[in-house]
Amino acid sequence: MKELPPEYYQLLEELQALDFVIVELNLYLDTHPDDQNAIEQYNATVKSRKKVKREFEKHFGPLTSFGYSYSPYPFQWKESPWPWEV
Repeated sequence: MKELPPEYYQLLEELQALDFVIVELNLYLDTHPDDQNAIEQYNATVKSRKKVKREFEKHFGPLTSFGYSYSPYPFQWKESPWPWEV
């Protein structure tokens, strides 16, 4: 496996933390759909995640396939490591 810079792991960990918050807020909102503050936190976290995802993919290639991420030329999805391999 190729050597990866510390920024790879930093951004990946940040994405994982944001995903955790999004899932937890989503579960909370399932039972508290009128909580405006939680909705605002959810939307802000989704916005932050999109920003971090763009930054990660700009430097390290796509995180997902099947139309959820763009790929520069040449097609990079086949390049490893994939996020779940690190």
